[in-house]
Amino acid sequence: MALEGRKVAFLVAAEGIEQVELTEPWKAVEEAGGTPELVSVRPGSVQAFNHLDKADTFTVDKVVSEARPTDYDGLVLPGGVANPDNLRQEPSAVRFAGEFFARGKPVAAICHAPWLLIEADVVRGRRLTSYPSLATDLRNAGAEWVDEEVVVDAGLVTSRRPQDLPAFCAKAVEEIGEGAHRSQARSA
Repeated sequence: MALEGRKVAFLVAAEGIEQVELTEPWKAVEEAGGTPELVSVRPGSVQAFNHLDKADTFTVDKVVSEARPTDYDGLVLPGGVANPDNLRQEPSAVRFAGEFFARGKPVAAICHAPWLLIEADVVRGRRLTSYPSLATDLRNAGAEWVDEEVVVDAGLVTSRRPQDLPAFCAKAVEEIGEGAHRSQARSA
């Protein structure tokens, strides 16, 4: 399988995660033979949402301040408005995401998740997409924003919204399966 023996971090805040943007990529990683691990800002469980309505809770596997990017083969950043907005205010989460770029490891971010990448200062000179309301933020951070279902730029996979999940999941698995991308580190 494409991800056999590979471990993938899913970084989330304590709440505000768009549930389907966590569960669908998680399932794709498992189906490809990989091992997903939920990393968050605090131990215990996190609260997911179906848009604005509370959905399920998920058990945290590791706290981000104790997690090491060297232990993972890739990073997935689910969206939701509150999730990445909270993450970008957590220095340990910003540092964790930035280290994946510095090491050339694949990163997949959907919906509002690129807010965290802006805070980590890793989008300059990159081509990506996001939820449309982030277009100006990404351009102001030096990125080329495009309105496409899925965009791949040297190990960085981005998509706009839950409807893009099939393409997002397929490309995330493909990029993580390929391993490190030397050109990924160019923006770190």
